[in-house]
Amino acid sequence: MVDFTQRSSEVEIMDTFSGTTDELKTILLDINRVNSLLGGYGITLDAVFELLEKENKESYTILDMGCAEGTMLRKLAEEARKRNVTLKLIGVDFNEQGLQLAKQYSADYPEISYLNTDILSADFSSWDVDVVMTTLTLHHFSDEGVIEFVNRFVDIAKLGVVINDLERSPIAYYLFKAFSFFFIKTKIAKKDGLLSIRRAFKKEELQHFATQVTNASHIIKWKWAFRYVWILKKK
Repeated sequence: MVDFTQRSSEVEIMDTFSGTTDELKTILLDINRVNSLLGGYGITLDAVFELLEKENKESYTILDMGCAEGTMLRKLAEEARKRNVTLKLIGVDFNEQGLQLAKQYSADYPEISYLNTDILSADFSSWDVDVVMTTLTLHHFSDEGVIEFVNRFVDIAKLGVVINDLERSPIAYYLFKAFSFFFIKTKIAKKDGLLSIRRAFKKEELQHFATQVTNASHIIKWKWAFRYVWILKKK
């Protein structure tokens, strides 16, 4: 039996990925297919524009922590174009292979740039970042890492932070297992997908983290399919 009472500390394969760029491309296509079919991207889009709508600026700068190959940023750029909102988008990731793919895929998006840097130590003050967002990245960190990173996100952002991540749930786990049989091709995406759910969060855990994040108000909501959106509005 799988234990869902506590977050798993097992390391996902993608956290130490050492395969080829083509292999990475195939795995990320699998992950993106899941997000598209289950509506994961819309959760982040809605929350980001909710923050932006409360301001009245000519343009906004948004930083995506753990951007991978940049799919979330491109979707954000496309939505902003539809809304006639001017955005400057920055993708940050540790994986240079993923960033190479991101730059390749984003050739038609001049509003997007990418950085291979450590968000904890990098100086973003000159970027004038309005919103920091992260999608399916937070569960990769330990509890202590979550608190450290989220406090850093709040420190960087002028308006707020949007976090979209998974719920740790046996229902989510076994539904994903069935879903992956039909829609996921790669073994790594199947294995890591299940492990991601075991490393994910209960609402009360996110609420506990929120008590240790200063200078922000917190909204934590459950979303289909077995996601939480955590919106931190800068005080």
